[in-house]
Amino acid sequence: MNKIYKRETYLKKIRGFYDDTIIKVITGIRRCGKSCFLESVIDELKNKGVLDKDVIYISLDKKEYINIKTPQELENLIDSLVADNDFKYLFLDEIQNVSGFEKVINAYREEGNFSIFLTGSNSYLLSGELATKLTGRHIEIEMYPLNFFEYVDMKRFLNQSINSNIYHEFEEYIRFGGFPGALNYENYDDKMLYVYNIIEQIFNKDIKSHKKIKNKELFEVIEKFIINNFGAVISISSIYDYLTKTEKIKVDRRTIKNYVEVLENAKIIYPCELFDIKSKKVLKGEKKYYLADLSIYFALNTDNRINYGPVLENVLFTYLKSKNYNLSVGKIGTLECDFIARKGMDKYYYIQVTKNIDNDKTAEREYKPFYAIKSMYPRYLFVSDLVLQSNVDGINTVNIVDFINNNEDLH
Repeated sequence: MNKIYKRETYLKKIRGFYDDTIIKVITGIRRCGKSCFLESVIDELKNKGVLDKDVIYISLDKKEYINIKTPQELENLIDSLVADNDFKYLFLDEIQNVSGFEKVINAYREEGNFSIFLTGSNSYLLSGELATKLTGRHIEIEMYPLNFFEYVDMKRFLNQSINSNIYHEFEEYIRFGGFPGALNYENYDDKMLYVYNIIEQIFNKDIKSHKKIKNKELFEVIEKFIINNFGAVISISSIYDYLTKTEKIKVDRRTIKNYVEVLENAKIIYPCELFDIKSKKVLKGEKKYYLADLSIYFALNTDNRINYGPVLENVLFTYLKSKNYNLSVGKIGTLECDFIARKGMDKYYYIQVTKNIDNDKTAEREYKPFYAIKSMYPRYLFVSDLVLQSNVDGINTVNIVDFINNNEDLH
């Protein structure tokens, strides 16, 4: 097995379940690193003494297993690889290639002699529908493309050069994105072509066959609208208005809703709900959407200028999500707090994100929501410029590049 980069953020989420019969499901957008993650788990198991004969790894996208399509064929294959009655570690990569696989997986889990790990890339497996099919207990480990800390760390692991100015490296990360495979290419255009091909793969392999997609052209218009407006408040009604008034396309709201759900289930976009801080209720209808990786935006657009507002929000959103924070957008009357972050039972954080606060008007805009919030949970203002004052009125002003590059948590 080739030496692989180990993503500790996710490994520590799953280590406690290595020897448990609970089914481990690893989800995430295509090419975010799920297969390599399985290999790193196998590597750890073998390093702690698990014998080769007790590890069964089947990649259903590989040539030798590409014709395994039915539950019976899958069961026969697994049985042929089980050498004895010792406890086994069963890894099934791209499990969605076998229609009706759940029955077989449930049967092996019920035997109590298998620790089962699954990955998959289609919208069915990633949509939560799996929970109703796996009758036993299962946990989901959701993976994202590399965050900035992992991006720099993986470049170091691959002996690739890292810009001595970490802020220039951060700008490259924004444009190049965090798909691990993109690090195999030096040229910017090659990296973007790689990402563009991932989007094509997602559509051709995962989405095109989806029963909800009746009109590919309409789907692509909706996809591009949401991708181009990441970090902005969007509703089904605003998409409907854009399609009918600007694009002159006849469409009903139910179709729009279905297509947005398909994009969410394929993990191209992630919703962030609006939460009213005063009434403590989720506001229905409007949401913000963030991208699984910023390179998706740059691969689909010729304009590669960085709009720092939504870009920095997106970087922080995926970073905190990878660390198990729940995020929503805070509303206080007409004011907006970029994120409310929650972790555990009672850890709350209020967050604003901006490129800089180099003038009084910007500073007033960014601080104003904090002053309107009555509760005393920690407040963070993330900026990408150098921080001159780290604490104003109890508000932590933090450089977002340093924060993520140091793999920090909110406190």
